[in-house]
Amino acid sequence: MTVDEIHRHESQVPAVTSVLANGDVPDDILKMSGDEAALAALGYKQEFKREFSAWTTFAVSFAVMGLLPSIASTMWYGLGYAGPAANTWGWLVSVLFVLCVAASMAELASSMPTSGGLYYAAAVLAGPKYGPFAAWITGWSNWFVQVTGAPSVDYGCASMVLAAASISNPGYVPTHYQTFLLTVFIMFTHACISSMPTLWIAKFNSVGTTINILCLVMTIIIIPTATMSEPKFQPNEFAWGIQNGTDWPDGIAVLMSFLSIIWTMSGYDASFHLAEECSNAAVATPRSIIMTAVSGSILGFVLNVLIAYTIQDVPAAMATELGQPFAGYLIQILPQKVALAVLSMTIVCAYSMGQGCMVAASRVCFAYARDDCFGVFSRPLKRVNRYTLTPVNAVWFNMTIGVLLVLLVFGGAAIDAIFSIGAISAYTAFTTPIFLKIVFVGNRFRRGPWHLGAFSLPSGIAACSFVFLMLPILCFPSVKGENLTLEEMNWTVVVYGTPMLLVVLWFVVDAHKWFKGPKINIEHHMLDETLPDLEGVQVYPAASASSTDGKDPGLKRGTPAKQPAV
Repeated sequence: MTVDEIHRHESQVPAVTSVLANGDVPDDILKMSGDEAALAALGYKQEFKREFSAWTTFAVSFAVMGLLPSIASTMWYGLGYAGPAANTWGWLVSVLFVLCVAASMAELASSMPTSGGLYYAAAVLAGPKYGPFAAWITGWSNWFVQVTGAPSVDYGCASMVLAAASISNPGYVPTHYQTFLLTVFIMFTHACISSMPTLWIAKFNSVGTTINILCLVMTIIIIPTATMSEPKFQPNEFAWGIQNGTDWPDGIAVLMSFLSIIWTMSGYDASFHLAEECSNAAVATPRSIIMTAVSGSILGFVLNVLIAYTIQDVPAAMATELGQPFAGYLIQILPQKVALAVLSMTIVCAYSMGQGCMVAASRVCFAYARDDCFGVFSRPLKRVNRYTLTPVNAVWFNMTIGVLLVLLVFGGAAIDAIFSIGAISAYTAFTTPIFLKIVFVGNRFRRGPWHLGAFSLPSGIAACSFVFLMLPILCFPSVKGENLTLEEMNWTVVVYGTPMLLVVLWFVVDAHKWFKGPKINIEHHMLDETLPDLEGVQVYPAASASSTDGKDPGLKRGTPAKQPAV
């Protein structure tokens, strides 16, 4: 390579972390775009079309968050646990920590913009010795939240559809069987849409997010103007007061109500998983994460405050015969036709949200399968459809798992576990690489073009502290003592803990022999062993960096480990 080519290479190399061994250079890097070069430095070849912009990435992420349907679907765990306080000061307190998690994640996304996202970051930050195990735990936990996302959202959507039918026909009472079939049908349509080409999906989600925002704004306007209550608004002591619906002390009840907020404010990671399909990903992806989290925090607070000030009877809404507290709340305060209109808008938003969840889940599944996380199932799951250039196999695999999860509807309260699993799985995956960064890497972290500067460490500490506190709280049942029955039990520990225990045992017994974390799939070669490190690329000699099947005779194997400033 000539001196001019070296200088051209230096200017081409992106400011991202790299898993390539010291001095290794992706082949044909001079012909790559900036995004392709960034992905190549991360060890992967470009397989998707980059047809997502910052806006369309935000569109998917905001759709996955789905404020209106999320708040409606999780009213059981907010108002039901702590009353109006969960919607007012409870939201304000918890969302501050959620924003710290989002900001710290955005910093990681700028440094390592790949579909593997949190799993990839955990592998890099834990180092060659512990990276595979950190990636394994993070990856499986993140996949659990992704694979439960669409079923939980679509279950909530189906419940609202059937509640609307009950409002129109008071004699109709939905059955579990009907809820199950409608949920499966909704998931099937989402799987079909998620199998389309990237550009179609981007346009669909862009339209869906626009509708989502419009419906949210319209709901915020309708609730205070059309309410029939006298007086229209509850006093401050009611709206900001605790109505404990659990057997625990008030403080614990408020902490338990954070489940609603955590589950609602967990969609921003979708931007991370779409990084390989986004232009200018190292900047657009973190911006999308922040845009989603901030807009969700503000708009979500406005809607929650309106609910807290207008709801008339919290216990009655929770125990409504409609089977859906949000529907019970709307009937309390609005004329029937207006209530149906708001519920219909919520259903439309829920459908869009479920679609976004399905897309994000398929990208996560593909990214993990690409690194052989799923063992023998990895080969078909990492295949990109040659016609749509999307991971179709991953879409339908997730859909099948989702259908099996929805069978929990026949287990009474067990269906609640798909919501609490989503919250625990999400924030376990979110904070594992953040914890590794602040505790084990510190100042050696290689920042991307978007970063938090001096706020990086405080943000990471706040994020991890909050999640460590909340993980056991999210497993508490709402009742205790003599009131605790099998039906009232919180089954999160079983439904989440059992698969995670099996995953850990799998790693200890077998997977540690063949799973080495991120697996380089791009051909690369040694530039010159005597050259200094190139500006913009931080070396990371991952254990898997040598697992490129030796196709390149110039590939340097067994490079001595160098402690990276990741």
